[in-house]
Amino acid sequence: MPFVSTKKMFKKAMEEGYSIGAFNTNNLEIVQAIVDAAGKTNSPVIIQISEGAREYAGTEDLVAIVKAELEMSPKLVSALHQDHGSSFEICKSAIIAGFSSVMIDGSHLSFEENVKITKKVVNYAHKKNVTVEAELGELIGEQFDAGEGGVESEGAYTDPKKAKEFVERTGCDSLAVSIGTSHGVYKFKGEPKLDLKRLEEIHKMIPKVPLVLHGASSILEKYVKMATEHGAEISGARGVPESVIRKASKFGIVKVNVDSDLRLAMTATIRKYMDENPGEVDPRKYLGAGRDVLEKLIIRKFKAFGCLGKA
Repeated sequence: MPFVSTKKMFKKAMEEGYSIGAFNTNNLEIVQAIVDAAGKTNSPVIIQISEGAREYAGTEDLVAIVKAELEMSPKLVSALHQDHGSSFEICKSAIIAGFSSVMIDGSHLSFEENVKITKKVVNYAHKKNVTVEAELGELIGEQFDAGEGGVESEGAYTDPKKAKEFVERTGCDSLAVSIGTSHGVYKFKGEPKLDLKRLEEIHKMIPKVPLVLHGASSILEKYVKMATEHGAEISGARGVPESVIRKASKFGIVKVNVDSDLRLAMTATIRKYMDENPGEVDPRKYLGAGRDVLEKLIIRKFKAFGCLGKA
């Protein structure tokens, strides 16, 4: 089945009150895990490719892998999304390559510059029937000292009034908001805390606009423990509880990005496999083990987001 528009996916999610999982991929095994999990559970899914993934594996190669896997699941409802496009040129190249959705991330720019670049992408993408995700408010990488509640600076959070102006001026189809999450596996030093009140205010200001939550991996303790037991140095890693993400869906969050959870689970599984099988040199063995774990993890995410069986 060809990639679908996220506009239709989000409309159904908003009407029925669930969120759709958006999973990043870098290679064949991750694509297989995503597609198999969605196909077996009849769940809608968004497959995401970042600029870094495109540089690593090649845009054409990754798109071809995704299309090939989807041919074996003809009824699967899925979109192919450019994650965190840093420029108009990156988004344009993704559209030319066949992506059905792109994100232009101007969150690090001034408000006016963000509006300008987002509008430019929207004007081009909409002519090609491609949807556009934008971001207002800034998510901080794992190198940032986030303090007790996630993002340290109040200025990094999304302003509800500015969100309304931004959407009206740009015409973007969905908006990624900052309410306390961050990228990477070290999202919180203390108890996880998201500003759901702010999210509710944003949703009230733009009730018909699909909202997106980035930096939403839960960093499950099971895989943190497994990874550290087999040599990883990630003690203190902590993510967003799945129960909190489910609450966020009540306030317009219809797309939840998941990347670090997949990285952590695959890394932990491969470390464990190599420790237990020191003589193994066949990549198919340990990559296959990682793929199988990812499939189960993704199904778990479908359940947590409420989109299981909603395709």
